[in-house]
Amino acid sequence: MNTISFVLAEAESPNVTGSWKVDITFANDQHRFLRFDAQNDGKGSLTLTDPQSKVWAGANPSEAKWTAGDGNSITFSGPVEFPIGNVGRDAGALTLKGKFDTPDLITGEVDFSPLVGDGPSKHGTFKAVRAGGG
Repeated sequence: MNTISFVLAEAESPNVTGSWKVDITFANDQHRFLRFDAQNDGKGSLTLTDPQSKVWAGANPSEAKWTAGDGNSITFSGPVEFPIGNVGRDAGALTLKGKFDTPDLITGEVDFSPLVGDGPSKHGTFKAVRAGGG
């Protein structure tokens, strides 16, 4: 009689590395779009993909970081500059805290804290979908 035994390891966290399309909806129903590119070492980049950012000679990626939390939770953050109309930029720190709903979908809450002036922080929700080939 053969005996087969299995050792069950703790479930692995979903894989963050790769490119993610992020759709942000702030409380004022303002939508912002960006791409988050995650690398293995907790580093990455954020690039605005809003239609307005194309007016600004293309958006340059900014350095970002990510950390995996308990269970399926993930936090990623970095500096961004959202265009304001045709004349200004709203620079600040963006922090997204979410959970993997599936290996290719993260949903959660977002906070944007302006770096300049006395503007209030913006809060909202986000959905990140893994870009093809991820």
